[in-house]
Amino acid sequence: MIRLVSTFILVISFCHVFPQERGKGNFQLTKKDNGRIDILLDQKLFTSFLYPDTLEKPILYPVIAGDGRAVTRGFPMAMRPNEPTDHPHHVGVWFTFENVNDLDFWNNSYAIAPEKKANYGWIRTDSILKIESGEKGILVYHANWTHHAKDILLEEITTLVFSGSNHQRIIDRSTTFIASRDVTFKDAKDGMYAIRLAHELQIPETADKSFTDAKGNVTTIKAKKDDIATGDYLTSAGKTGNDTWSSRAAWCKSFGKIGPDSVSVTIIDHPENINYPTFWHARGYGLFAANPLGTNIFTEGKSETNLHLNKDESITFKYRMVIQDGATTLSAAQLNKLADDFAKMDL
Repeated sequence: MIRLVSTFILVISFCHVFPQERGKGNFQLTKKDNGRIDILLDQKLFTSFLYPDTLEKPILYPVIAGDGRAVTRGFPMAMRPNEPTDHPHHVGVWFTFENVNDLDFWNNSYAIAPEKKANYGWIRTDSILKIESGEKGILVYHANWTHHAKDILLEEITTLVFSGSNHQRIIDRSTTFIASRDVTFKDAKDGMYAIRLAHELQIPETADKSFTDAKGNVTTIKAKKDDIATGDYLTSAGKTGNDTWSSRAAWCKSFGKIGPDSVSVTIIDHPENINYPTFWHARGYGLFAANPLGTNIFTEGKSETNLHLNKDESITFKYRMVIQDGATTLSAAQLNKLADDFAKMDL
């Protein structure tokens, strides 16, 4: 109990250090029934935190830009016309990993057969520790990373801070893990902080592509004439398009057109995170993730990162997500400034 309370105090202190120079909105957080907290900006839905027992992990869904258009894929929560239905575990914004003590937390979803569920992990949110509305919205929750029989591997305390104004919306995340037993995050491709982008932000593909997970399951993304996808990637290191995958950079921007507006979603790494700058698990079909623990596959076997926590040890991960809409997307100089601001914070 002392350990958890001490960690909670440290994480809560993170809530009060975010600058407000980017413009001020009025954030209203409202807890609903059935594991949902709505986050409204100036009385309009920005996103919802969803944590019902029917989901294998807590998520933010949908995530909506200032023009009212979602930057997250609808499937499998609310199907939209013509959007892809691959990878049902890609839902909204999430934070999971493929191999924690040989349990797969990343690929778990309703699509896994019951007889195979024992190989997958759940993230069960059991307590909302803080909800605060105002010029910033603050949400703090506690969750357990568990086996299917609810044995706990890790405790998670996550703080989400929502800031910004109408056309630049920011989600800052600090997640602390405390090991309930000896735990190893075994180097793996599928992790960690991720969003499944709306169809419009996919990169148009001209050839079929197949992707295989650690258990040998193959998902094929069919190429087709696509008048909806308009997306691209750009990293702080200058990588673009599909060359972004497996590269390292302090930030990565997905951008494209949604309706008449230019829209971008940028994930910014924090210098205190392990393996900074992170590797990008960013696919043209719309998976956009920062994964500092996939070194082996991203370097083609040249190095490996296996993160081990002894019982009661902890580690913290911090990320910033920026959603921008308007006539143009954020420039590299603007994103470097946002990244510098984030890096200088006393989190």
